[in-house]
Amino acid sequence: MCSVSLGLYISVPFCRTKCSYCNFASDVFSKSAYENYVARVIEDIARSHETASDLGCALDEHVGSIYLGGGTPSILADEQLVHIFDAVREQFAVAHDAEITVECAPGTLSSALIETLQQCGVNRVSLGVQSFVDQEAQAVGRLHKRSTVIEEVARLRAAGIDDINVDLIAGLPHQTGESWSYSLADTAALGVPHVSVYMLEVDEDSRLGRELIAGGTRYHAHFVPDDGATADLYLQACEVLNAAGVEQYEISNFARAGTESRHNLKYWTRRPYLGFGVDAHSMLRTAVPAAAKAGDQEAGRIAALKRCATQNQSLDSPAVVELARSARESSVASRPWEAVRFATPDSLDAYMSGTKSMVTLVTARAAIEESFFLGLRLNRGVDLERLRAEFTADAIAPSEPAIAECEREGLLERVGATVRLTGRGRLLSNEVFARFLGETTTKEVKVGTGHVNPR
Repeated sequence: MCSVSLGLYISVPFCRTKCSYCNFASDVFSKSAYENYVARVIEDIARSHETASDLGCALDEHVGSIYLGGGTPSILADEQLVHIFDAVREQFAVAHDAEITVECAPGTLSSALIETLQQCGVNRVSLGVQSFVDQEAQAVGRLHKRSTVIEEVARLRAAGIDDINVDLIAGLPHQTGESWSYSLADTAALGVPHVSVYMLEVDEDSRLGRELIAGGTRYHAHFVPDDGATADLYLQACEVLNAAGVEQYEISNFARAGTESRHNLKYWTRRPYLGFGVDAHSMLRTAVPAAAKAGDQEAGRIAALKRCATQNQSLDSPAVVELARSARESSVASRPWEAVRFATPDSLDAYMSGTKSMVTLVTARAAIEESFFLGLRLNRGVDLERLRAEFTADAIAPSEPAIAECEREGLLERVGATVRLTGRGRLLSNEVFARFLGETTTKEVKVGTGHVNPR
């Protein structure tokens, strides 16, 4: 279901208006900022292989998915979008059947923009609808109406872009079970192949969240459903969408057969991906085994393999295959790291001024923990035998107590060699995930392009 090729994420942190619930690194900026930002992103794309090499990572040149998110990428000028995609294709071999997604705000999809998306090879559009009830959408700062969404879906289909996702949020101000049923019915009637349903987050990173925490009334905070009501809305969405043939495959995502988001599956299955722009995250694999007590001869062999692995080799190159074999045969305790995660600054000013990325080395133990709290998001769950084959026979032993505890509490269930969340577990997923996280030691040191936090 998920390609092993590289995924690319490109962040566009610009919006026409900042929604009250939004906690992303995006905001309203003058259009004069767009051109400099695009130029900086293109520079980073051009340095992709250098960045990977500096971090000791292998970077596959073959790209199977591209995702422009934000923010609102569709507010960029047509030529700016073209320049971004041209830069990507200059550095990477984009598969002919790659999934290429652009997030668009309803109301921004002009005929000219749709033509530009086609020119860029875009074959999937994600619409930030949030609600088909105009009052609810307007209460949180959305600028579109229900009719706008319906018209733009029709225009996308007429242009041959049928792979469409609709984002909905459960728990918006003024939302009730009855009004939510209208949004779900409209979504089902549109027949889109993919739907994302998110429960409203209450945190200090959004204006609405801060007002809710403070107990105030700005941004319609006093009309936000309570946690129990929001959970009921989520369950209602699961029931309605599953019945309509848009079946849940991940905690927040639903799709018709064969239309699951290939790009997002890379995140949940720990496939390599590379991010560009403000607050963009990356995860690249490194198979350097570097045994803690390796002799000079072994250390020399490892160093030579590492040099080979960082010279723009693909993940199936002989050098990287040998590294992977050596890593599998070494014990979890003796492997210093299994992957590298790094993230750009979450503010436009910091990103544009060249602030270094924050880099985290992921040990084999941490990689196993990630395999659980990411893999359990998927309805299909985590295949324990596959984890043992990927790491070591005893790799999951430290996680067995958490699995058994969650089973006893009705949060997890076993089906053969697979463990997966129950319906109750999906509602309490953050609690479940926390049980698979062990204690980690953080030591910040300067390495290569940024700060490294070994786990």
